[in-house]
Amino acid sequence: MKKKLIGDKAFYKMVLTIAVPIMVQNGLSNFVNLLDNLMIGRLGTNEISGVAIANQIVFVYYLLIFGATSGVGIFTAQYHGSRNTEGVRQTFQCKMVINTFLALCSVVFLSLFSGVLISQFLKGEGSPEDIAATLKVGKEYMQIMLFGLAPIGLANAYSGTLRDTGQTKVPMMASTIAILTNLVGNAILIYGLLGMPAMGAKGAAVATVISRFVEFFVLAVYTGTHSDKHPFIVGAFTKFELPVSLAFRFVLRSLPLMMNEVLWALGQTVMKQCYSYRSLDAVAAVNITSTIWNVLAVAFVAMGDAVGIITGQILGSGDIEKAKDHSRKMRAFSVMLGLVCGILLICVAPVFPKLYNTTDHVRQMATKLIFVYGVLMAFYAYTHTAYFTLRSGGNTLITVLFDSCFVWVISVPAAYILSRFTSVSVVAMLWIVQSLELIKCVIGAAMVISGIWAKNIVAKTE
Repeated sequence: MKKKLIGDKAFYKMVLTIAVPIMVQNGLSNFVNLLDNLMIGRLGTNEISGVAIANQIVFVYYLLIFGATSGVGIFTAQYHGSRNTEGVRQTFQCKMVINTFLALCSVVFLSLFSGVLISQFLKGEGSPEDIAATLKVGKEYMQIMLFGLAPIGLANAYSGTLRDTGQTKVPMMASTIAILTNLVGNAILIYGLLGMPAMGAKGAAVATVISRFVEFFVLAVYTGTHSDKHPFIVGAFTKFELPVSLAFRFVLRSLPLMMNEVLWALGQTVMKQCYSYRSLDAVAAVNITSTIWNVLAVAFVAMGDAVGIITGQILGSGDIEKAKDHSRKMRAFSVMLGLVCGILLICVAPVFPKLYNTTDHVRQMATKLIFVYGVLMAFYAYTHTAYFTLRSGGNTLITVLFDSCFVWVISVPAAYILSRFTSVSVVAMLWIVQSLELIKCVIGAAMVISGIWAKNIVAKTE
């Protein structure tokens, strides 16, 4: 049987039905983050850097929650594929418990050590006054953001379960409402509109926390009032009957994925710290680059989610060959999207940094960094969908080896050596470190083509 890379019209309609709402949700979220970034960017370089560092640290928490939700979500998708509502309910309950626990632990840890962590990014060249001002902004921003960690975890339990069962429109709408809340709140609180005091970066944090509570509230109310469409919610809080053996299996499968997400996020954080080792200007330039990158990467990021949902459900139904076929076609489609978005990123590289109230040196550096990511975007698209393909079959150990192990064994050492033992520029460092993604593409291709990931993991639990 000939293996095709291109599907028919029905195939793409099915894929886009899942992927487009995720693209819209992520796109709106990242676009508003872009506007937030620009609003803060009008305040000055110290504000850009302080908020960027704090958000990079909070980013580790986001991925910790993502890993926990996604790890249990592997079971959710396969249970849904086998039409096991009780199994879906049990995974939702497990997500709620795990995410609440992780949120509480993270609040305590970051309350105690946020200042120490932020200081690690302030080792490069810069005046003592700028370093002190950046540290102050970062700590104040972080202390407010801690209030939003719990609703982030709870909202992810809801939205993750809805997505894993094929309902991507509701999380999109909840996120859209939260995004609009955040945007309006930012405008009012950062600059002091409508008679409110101008809070600067702290206002951005307050608006973000409010939006997180709004998102959780919308998801909880909708799901609770539409139990006919989402039967897993019936008895989810009154009938908590999760067998210890099954909970252990969920957690055991999730732990490697949680570790992977945390290690990957920590790896990205360490690499950014290595870039910042050159100067405070590098912190601002990398933040500007990350902001526009996140906006244009939404297409292939959503395709990764779609791969996990669609292949997971097909594997749960027992059709292994169909899962392989769909995964192959979605990977090809994702690379095409990556090429298109990469070209767009290269086109905006000379223009986007000019929107920031910062120095010409920072703008020029950001332009060059954006160009690097644009050239490599198609490769990122492939490795992203390869990761979700490997994960859909539940073999989380493979995903750890493929993802975070690669970062810590290859990428982090390269960034550290270049920053500490050479005098190459930040742009050259980024070219070298990010080009290592080509090696990851080869490894990912070998793993997904082998088919070792294609397994039904829920058959034994039904």
